Formats: sequence, structure tokens, C-alpha cells
Amino acid sequence: MAQGTGSINSDYKDWEWSADAGERARLLQSPSVETVPKSGESQGNGLGATSALGAVFIVVNAALGAGLLNFPAAFSMAGGVAAGIALQMCMLIFIIGGLVILAYCSQASNERTYQEVVWAVCGKVPGVLCEVAIAVYTFGTCIAFLIIIGDQEDKIIAALVTEPEEAGNSRWYTDRKFTISITAFLLILPLSIPKEIGFQKYASSLSVIGTWYVTAVIIIKYIWPDKELMPVEIPTSPSTWTAVFNAMPTICFGFQCHVSSVPVFNSMKQPEVKTWGAVVTVAMVIALFVYTGTGVCGFLTFGAGVEQDVLLSYPSNDIPVALARAFIILCVLTSYPILHFCGRAVLEGLWLRYTGVTVEEDVVRERRRRLLQTISWFLLTLLLALFIPDIGKVISVIGGLAACFIFVFPGLCLIQAKLSEIQETRAISWWAQVNYGVFMVTLGAFIFGQTTANAIFVDLTA
Repeated sequence: MAQGTGSINSDYKDWEWSADAGERARLLQSPSVETVPKSGESQGNGLGATSALGAVFIVVNAALGAGLLNFPAAFSMAGGVAAGIALQMCMLIFIIGGLVILAYCSQASNERTYQEVVWAVCGKVPGVLCEVAIAVYTFGTCIAFLIIIGDQEDKIIAALVTEPEEAGNSRWYTDRKFTISITAFLLILPLSIPKEIGFQKYASSLSVIGTWYVTAVIIIKYIWPDKELMPVEIPTSPSTWTAVFNAMPTICFGFQCHVSSVPVFNSMKQPEVKTWGAVVTVAMVIALFVYTGTGVCGFLTFGAGVEQDVLLSYPSNDIPVALARAFIILCVLTSYPILHFCGRAVLEGLWLRYTGVTVEEDVVRERRRRLLQTISWFLLTLLLALFIPDIGKVISVIGGLAACFIFVFPGLCLIQAKLSEIQETRAISWWAQVNYGVFMVTLGAFIFGQTTANAIFVDLTA
């Protein structure tokens, strides 16, 4: 939040180049926290507005992240390369459709964030559910980030202590719980407490580079494999028809950039739905190539034996992979405070709306409440990360929530937007769009229900 106004990094001049993850905080802020002026008030001069090419870059970097580490395992669960690619392509149609729907509803409602659009178009109950879902999603993602730190540190420490990997945790200072805790307390907690996070934009730019480096390493390692890297078995079909659905959480988690898409659309020089459709199509195709390259090459390198975190499948002493692990740790160190900031902003908005006070009226108690929220959030995520060592279990849960952001809420918005139109006769296109919205809600509810139930009753109880 900026001083005196409660805005969060709301200077449009940052948008032209700040495509990194460090700018995601403003994209997820609560509707109770004042942001930039409405589109009619701020876009007249076009100063500092984002070009179509800049918007593509922002959306791509919003979609790409640490979730790419799980795509090789997702291809394995889906039953091979053909099934994995086919599943991605089918889902990509609706992923792009959801982004276009959000832009259409944002333009119709004149709202600038994901939550505000849901509140304005669908009403109070879906709006509250949306904010709660964002808070839970960011909380779960923070847990996943801490697990990733532990995974990468285990491998790096195993290489540094020059001992066999199975003996890497024999000393107290190499214990996984200790390394995660010390990293979290020394680096993540201090970055999570500040009221603003604009200072992280430079480190986050480096983390974006690291994400692309990881993809390059995985592809190169497949083209020129080490002799000891031999796949155990390469499935060519899913074990059961339901096994394909187990890959959906990873795909949803990877491609979920919908929450941050609405402010990006409104920051464009020409925020038109047609232009936005071209922007998100190009962006999603780029993300598709990155995720497919990582998933296919990682899967073919290790086959059915690939780990949920593909970097864990490589030897500890592999220098290029060790550098990739360091980049991933950097990415997570900068992303955790940002995701926590987003969740904290949503919780703050819910609290202010519930109590009926404004940001300006509650300045005195804001600092105390922010410290309490930050420390509670940090300790809970750390505790859960220490006792849930498998990142696949976390992603299976938050991937279901990602499906809600991609399918359910956009579908509801489309249905409500079309139903609110005053027309004497309903054209075929009107009925087609309503049916499309109903199908998206049904698909998203199915993915959420299936993946969440599978995570609770199979993974978490195993």
C-alpha cells in the first residue's frame, strides 16, 4: 500500500517493463483497498500504458513459475506424451476462453481486479467465495514454495558435504526441517513483513530468468543425456481412463494466470476484447511450448520413475542442474512474500468489509494486524511444509482451486453478464454463450471436485 492512500504499486509507469512476478501483488489486491482509478478516469492520455507486446510478456511470466517442475510427473500420470499433450491442448481452449470472458466482464462492469469483477457481475456470495478461494490458494502455494526450498536444498547439501545422498541428513545442520526453517526465518519472514513489496522487483526479474534456465537445462539434458540417466519405463497410455484426470491439477496450477489478468487487460493502451484475445492466445501458446518442452523432455528422460519435482531426479553433483536448483530457490524466495502479500491483502479486504471501516479509518491498528497476520501465516505454512514433504500432494489440492479461477468464476461471470442483458429476443449467439458459461462452470466444478476428493481421500490419507 502506498503511503496515505492505501494503493499498492499503482503507478502505471511500472507496467511497461515490470512484467516480473514482483508486480503480481497489485494484481491480486483486495477490492476494499483502493487501486488505480477506473478505466474512464485514467486511460485518456495513455501515458505509461502497456502495449500488446508488453501484455503478452506480462501474461507469460504470470503463467510460468515453479509449477513447471511438476509437468514431467503430470505427463507420467496422464499416460505418456500423447495423452499429456492432448490434455493440455483441450484445456488450453477453455483457459484462453476464460481469460477473454474476464476481459469482457471487466469492460462491462468497469472493474479492474479479478475479485471486483466477480463481486460486480455475480454478487456478494460468489464475490466472498472468490476472495476466500484466493486466500486459500495463495496459502497453499506458499506451502508448496517451502517444500520446493527443502527439495532443492537437500540436493545442494548432498553435493556440498560430499557424502552419499542417503547419508546427507545424518548431521543436524543438514536436516531438512532445520534447513527449511533457517531459510524461512532468515530470508522469507523479513521479506514478508513490509507494507510494500516494490523493492523485490529486481530480484523477481532474476527469478524469471531462472525459470527459463530450468526449462533449457531439462531440454538439453534430454538431448544430450548423461550415461547414468536411463528411464525406468516410458508409459505410452494411461493405466486407467481416470488416471488422466490426475494430471489436471498440475496443468491448472501451471496455466493459472487469470487472477492477475484483469489488471493487465485494463493497463493496455487499447483495452479491447478482440486485442486481448490475440494477446492471451499468443501468451498461452508460448507458455504451452515451455511447459510441453519441460514435461516431454523431463518425462522421456526418466520415464515412469520421474519425481514429482523433476530436479530431484537428477544427480546431486550435476553442476548445471545445481545452478537450476539455486535459481528455483531464488524464485521461491521472492515469490513467497509476493503470494503472502496477495493473500494478506484479500484477508485485509474481507476484514475491512466485515467491520465496515475504510483503510484511512483503520490506519492505527493496521500495523499491529499486519504483523499478526504475517507471523500467523508464516508459522502455519512453515509447520505444514515441514510435515508434508511431497509437493505433489499440495499441488493436487491447490490445482483444484486453480480450476475454479480458470473455469468456474469466469463461467459464472459470463452467465450473469448475458442474463443481465435486456433483449426482446434471444439470439442463437446469446444462447451459445450462456451454454458455454454453463459448460465451463460444470467442467471447473468437476475438476475441482475430482482432484480435491482424490487429494483428500487418496494422497493425504496414504
